[in-house]
Amino acid sequence: MESIALFLFISCALFSFSSGEIHQHQFVIQATPVKRLCNTHNSITVNGMFPGPTLEVRNGDSLQVKVVNKARYNITVHWHGVRQMRSGWADGPEFVTQCPIRPGGSYTYRFTIQGQEGTLWWHAHSSWLRATVYGALIVRPRLGESYPFPKPNRETPILLGEWWDANPVDVMMEATRTGGAPNISDAYTINAQPGDLYKCSSKDTTIVPIDSGETNLLRVINAALNQPLFFAVANHKLTVVGADASYTKPFTTSVLMLGPGQTTDVLIKADQLPARYYMAARAYQSAQNVPFDNTTTTAILEYKSSKKGNALKPIMPSLPAYNDTNTVTAFTRSFRSPRKVNVPTDIDESLFFTVGLGLNSCPPNFHKSRCQGPNGTRFTASMNNVSFVLPKNFSLLQAHKQGIPGVFTTDFPASPPVKFDYTGNVSQSLYQTITGTKLYKLKFGSRVQVVVQGTSIVAPENHPIHLHGYDFYIIAEGFGNFNPKKDTSKFNLVDPPLRNTVSVPVKGWAVIRFVADNPGVWIMHCHLDVHINWGLAMAFVVENGVGELQSLPPPPPDFPVC
Repeated sequence: MESIALFLFISCALFSFSSGEIHQHQFVIQATPVKRLCNTHNSITVNGMFPGPTLEVRNGDSLQVKVVNKARYNITVHWHGVRQMRSGWADGPEFVTQCPIRPGGSYTYRFTIQGQEGTLWWHAHSSWLRATVYGALIVRPRLGESYPFPKPNRETPILLGEWWDANPVDVMMEATRTGGAPNISDAYTINAQPGDLYKCSSKDTTIVPIDSGETNLLRVINAALNQPLFFAVANHKLTVVGADASYTKPFTTSVLMLGPGQTTDVLIKADQLPARYYMAARAYQSAQNVPFDNTTTTAILEYKSSKKGNALKPIMPSLPAYNDTNTVTAFTRSFRSPRKVNVPTDIDESLFFTVGLGLNSCPPNFHKSRCQGPNGTRFTASMNNVSFVLPKNFSLLQAHKQGIPGVFTTDFPASPPVKFDYTGNVSQSLYQTITGTKLYKLKFGSRVQVVVQGTSIVAPENHPIHLHGYDFYIIAEGFGNFNPKKDTSKFNLVDPPLRNTVSVPVKGWAVIRFVADNPGVWIMHCHLDVHINWGLAMAFVVENGVGELQSLPPPPPDFPVC
């Protein structure tokens, strides 16, 4: 009876401020035969679907998703970009907000979508399971409200993914064992299909229908594990109207670039001759001399009035060169909020985080087969030279809420321990990182600025940095080392875009601001999964404020135990 009473109390607490609907779903995590590139793999899926189910809600609605684990791996599910106001127990990153759901176990994620509209997504947040465990989360306006742009005739989720002709968990585990870089993917996908340019793939290529004169809202999601991607549609312009479930000032472009984790909503008008046109995606690879999957995935935009049959060969779009950083810069700098926004101006916490790779010396007790990074090292990654280590016996949120000692410390450095020429030639003495489970404490309501500075250690790269539990304003970005004397003049404090994932430019920096109004433990990490495995992460502990509405409630009764 006590647990039922507690459940009712938590349900009331979570849903009392929501006047929307409650949507209930069940996700069964299971192995399913999936055939791609001529081979069949027992892939981990949700309800036997790949990609997984698209969830559709309205702003103000609540979700209750029961995840039942019938697979052989531990699993968690993260609702990428959902603010999770006072519902941190439902955020999902393994050993951060929860212990994993063990094989045979289940857990119900309960949360409310508040003040967000547009495209989000959900994905596994343990090991490399999100290679196949992901799907779209569409948030429409409240009943009686409309989009701030003409209503499209149809809407289509476009999920860009990455496919290994192998078990992705084995790929990750082998890289962890050897200390080297993981094998690159064998294909990219659009809605889980590689498309016409790959072997054994043409008959299942994704087809997106459209009628002459129609407008389609494409909800584009980069669900790839390790690769920022360019996306274009032959002969068609794309009008960007939203990103990361926030509306933007509309702008028109011929190409998108999305870092893993990012979403972009675009309107496409069927204003060309009735025919078949390729949608295509391929890599944006900013790290020089680093192997990457240089293939191209395609889907087909098919005018319904075009001549039927495959005889009509689709037209191919022109995609930028894999290293075209100029196109990326022009695109990312086009984002603006639709109107003047309330950006924090008086800053309580001014933080400076370096992000990048590293190489650790081979430990004396390791065989050389376990040190297959450059010159007999092991690859690592860090923020402010701390390589983040997840706990094993408790989640960080549990340890914080229950005051369990010895799980983490709160001494994550507010700035790099050593100042250096971050984007120049870096001394190899700076390649070695320290390991730790170090968090940074924020008072409730504090106004936070973070300068995220890329480094040239090992290989400079564009890093998609995602902050859980928050949206933030990207007030500036640039190249080279951030210079507070000169670069503050570039700050946009009028209409900066609101995002949950920022693509930090290669050999450059980005500045974000947010108000710490959501109590809990929130991980901030690179959304290239290989980098989070290597430790490119940190977490904020946001303390409770005053009273119940500024405090984190206790965990639900079915909360997984370690």
